[in-house]
Amino acid sequence: MSDPAGAPFPEEPAGSREFLEFRRKVCESEMLSAAMERLLHAIGFSGRLSIVIQNGRVLKSGYEEGYFCRRKDRSLLS
Repeated sequence: MSDPAGAPFPEEPAGSREFLEFRRKVCESEMLSAAMERLLHAIGFSGRLSIVIQNGRVLKSGYEEGYFCRRKDRSLLS
């Protein structure tokens, strides 16, 4: 492959396009499927989701509820 001037482009390392797509999805908060986002919205989930990946597979996942206080719940905490 070469640019219009005829200089060859360096070959892309294996998986670099996939890694760039991975980075884009992380930066644009596209980590969850649309179905999961709808489910979280339907139950009004506010909290933290954790996912541990090893060798491209989900090793462990979990969640913490109540990580973010809702405005109406603050009066209950005082």
